[in-house]
Amino acid sequence: MGALATGAPLNGRLRKYLALQAQARTGLSSGLLIWAVLAVVFGILTAAFILLIAFIWLAERYEPLIAAAVLAGFFLLVTIVALICCLRSRRRTIERAELALAARSHTVWLDPKLVGGAIQASRTVGWRKLVQLFAVGLLAAGVGMEWFGRDKTDVESDEQDKLARAA
Repeated sequence: MGALATGAPLNGRLRKYLALQAQARTGLSSGLLIWAVLAVVFGILTAAFILLIAFIWLAERYEPLIAAAVLAGFFLLVTIVALICCLRSRRRTIERAELALAARSHTVWLDPKLVGGAIQASRTVGWRKLVQLFAVGLLAAGVGMEWFGRDKTDVESDEQDKLARAA
């Protein structure tokens, strides 16, 4: 009862859901930010070496130019690799978040037993009363799933991620 009174499990699930929604839309993650910072740093270093190349070329024309060109080429290569890794990390983050969101929102409404029961209940009770009962039941199911039904440990979600990747 204490966990329900404080709302801690609800807030944790809501925060995780909102984080997954944000990751699915933007693709932001810690890996993406690290690769983006590396790309910016090495991009700045590349620009500095290109300026250094131009200066040395104007100053002496030959020997220091080759060394500066090799260094600039190296930093440019690292910048390109960091940008490619950044894009791959973003795409992986989006895919993981979408898989997690899809796992959270599985549809049981298309179960043939449920549809058959709904048709039989509509014939018995009538459509107008059934719509009202359905709305109340949907509200109660949503609240119940939010409060009680979504407690999964990180181990279970990791196992589901592994299974989803294997499939």
